[in-house]
Amino acid sequence: MKEMTNNSHQIAACGLYCGACKKFLNGKCPGCKENEKASWCKIRKCCQQKGFHTCAECDKDVKECKTHNNFVGKIFAFLFNSDRAACIRYIRENGENAFAEKMTKENLMTMKRK
Repeated sequence: MKEMTNNSHQIAACGLYCGACKKFLNGKCPGCKENEKASWCKIRKCCQQKGFHTCAECDKDVKECKTHNNFVGKIFAFLFNSDRAACIRYIRENGENAFAEKMTKENLMTMKRK
């Protein structure tokens, strides 16, 4: 098992922190950025096409973005009590390094819905 580290390169396009994911830490997933099997992810594809690391770089309000708020994302949010929009807002306000540090310190893959 890999050790969890504070690494902004482990932030997924949607705002999840792969660096705290059990599959990533167990070596069963390369993380969002390196996972070529994740071609189904519309958020990842959008960010790649625009040259963005995450949705935080986009001018659109993440709550209004139909790509970020797609059906799969809504199911994920419900199942895992995830607030990916809050993750993107945090990155915009504090930067990727601060977000990675927060997620590592709190051992979280995502910010929780309130």
